[in-house]
Amino acid sequence: MNAAPKIPDFMTADAFLDWNAPGPELWQLVDGAPIAMAPASRTHGAIQSELARRIGNHLIEKGSPCSVVTTPGVIPRVRADVNVRIPDLAVICSGYAVEETALKDPVLLIEILSPSNRAETWSNVWTYTTIPSVTEIAVVRTQEIGVEFLRRAADGSWPELPTLVTAGDATFESVGLTLAVEQIYRTTRLYAGS
Repeated sequence: MNAAPKIPDFMTADAFLDWNAPGPELWQLVDGAPIAMAPASRTHGAIQSELARRIGNHLIEKGSPCSVVTTPGVIPRVRADVNVRIPDLAVICSGYAVEETALKDPVLLIEILSPSNRAETWSNVWTYTTIPSVTEIAVVRTQEIGVEFLRRAADGSWPELPTLVTAGDATFESVGLTLAVEQIYRTTRLYAGS
């Protein structure tokens, strides 16, 4: 019988990006510790797919050079040598000629909030605010309809608290997309239809 692979207690970001992680789970590096991420719930996956499709289609229709990337690695500016976080979605507007293992300059990051990962998700969100290119962060709820937005101000600061949208339009300002907040939940059990 094979022994379970040993998970390192501590890694640098460079070592993590070169690491062949065991199993099918997604992993992120939090202050040097590799952390496995639990599989997404059906609602989580449905929201992720719906948003990726809607944002991607919007960018195509606008003729934008930006693209949507699912579960990318991003490296915060603070403690960059020991952190590689994994948001659910990112929008990036720069091209690339060489393969990237982590996005260097995302403009929009989206996290999908499940009750079991609330503390981890918000820890990631506040870490994302240290990435200079990020202008907007959205946190999408899975227990009820709602999106929390954080947007960088013109002076580079971030608000202390997010703006919550539970009805009407949700606007992703960084990509110029407005849609009814309930449409984000179109393929979930939370969607009541219109």
